[in-house]
Amino acid sequence: MSDEHKYDDIIHLPHPVSARHPQMPLYDRAAQFSPFAALTGHEAAIKETARLTEERMELDENAKEMLDERLQMIRENLSGKPEVTFTYFKPDEKKSGGAYLTVTGRVKKIDGYEHQILLEDGTVIEIEELAGIEGELWCDM
Repeated sequence: MSDEHKYDDIIHLPHPVSARHPQMPLYDRAAQFSPFAALTGHEAAIKETARLTEERMELDENAKEMLDERLQMIRENLSGKPEVTFTYFKPDEKKSGGAYLTVTGRVKKIDGYEHQILLEDGTVIEIEELAGIEGELWCDM
């Protein structure tokens, strides 16, 4: 028997339909062939590895001294609730490095015991992570 005519006897017969079992909807039928994640969490791990972080810069003594002077000026003017722009380093919780963030707000408190700056909007900045301070207090400097 030739392979070309192997199914000639059944090729034109109607598709059988079960009287007992309803036909599966096309959506459910297609779901049988959809991909699945054989390695759960693998894609998230790849994204985490690809995520870039910055290394923390070490400030020189002049920059540290300038930041100290500006923090002191903020302390002296706290009653006026000065609006200040802080640039600081936020360490990454999952890998080495982190990111430099810039936030502008009105200073509520400088906590010398906790070494933190608290802004009115609730933002907390670690003093050790400061990289820059700008604002209206230094416009004429």
